[in-house]
Amino acid sequence: MNRGPAGMYRDGTYGRKNPMWHEEDAPYKAKDILALLAKHGIRPATICEVGCGSGGILALLAREFGSAQCTGYDISEQALALCRPKESGNLHFLAGSLPQADARFDLVLAIDVLEHVEDYIGFLKELRGKGARTIFRVPLNLSVQSVLLRSRPILRAREAYGHLHYFTQETALATLRDAGYRTVDSFLTFAPISMDALGPGRAVLKRLKRACLQVSPAWVARMLDGFSLMVLAE
Repeated sequence: MNRGPAGMYRDGTYGRKNPMWHEEDAPYKAKDILALLAKHGIRPATICEVGCGSGGILALLAREFGSAQCTGYDISEQALALCRPKESGNLHFLAGSLPQADARFDLVLAIDVLEHVEDYIGFLKELRGKGARTIFRVPLNLSVQSVLLRSRPILRAREAYGHLHYFTQETALATLRDAGYRTVDSFLTFAPISMDALGPGRAVLKRLKRACLQVSPAWVARMLDGFSLMVLAE
C-alpha cells in the first residue's frame, strides 16, 4: 500500500470516498476559467491541467478551444480511467504529477490541487516554468465559521478530500507570490448548488452568501466557509 499523503489517490481510498472525482463540478469550474480567459482576451493554443481528476474540466475547454492541444495529468489510475473515454484528437491524458521537464504550455491549470500537495511551495516553483500563464482555484477552508465550528469543516475536508493545507484569500495570494508568481487577476467564487437540494438552513446560508458577495466579497469569505479563489497568474 502507498504511504503518505498521496497514498489515498493511488490506493483507491479517494475514489471510494469520491467515486465521480467531482465530475459534477466541472461545468461551473470551467465556466469560471472561461470567464477569466475571456476577460483578458486569452485564447490558448496549448493547455495543460495538473491533477485533472475525472478530466471533465479539460474536456469542456478542449471543446471550447477546438484547435487547442489539451493534456491532462493525474497520479491516480482510477481518475485516469474516467478520463480515457473523453480523449479526442486534441485531448489526451497522461499519468504523472507534472509534465516532462522540457514541456511548456500557453496555459496551465491547477484547479483544487494546491491544498492536496505535501510540499506545496516546491510544487508551485516547479510548476511555474511550465506555462506562460497559470490559472489556480484554491478552496478557502479557513474562515470564522470554520474555526468557530471547532474546525469541523476543515477536518471534514481533510478526511473526505485529502486537504492538507488551509487558506484564506490573503494567504493563498501570498503563497503564490512567495513561489514567484505575479497575480494578474483574481475573484471569489462558490459552488452554485441548487436551492432545491439544500435543507432550509443551508438554503438560507446560501442566499446570505450570495447577497454578501454583492456587498463585500473579501469580508464574507473571511466570515463564512465554502468559498474558493480563482487566480490568473504569470
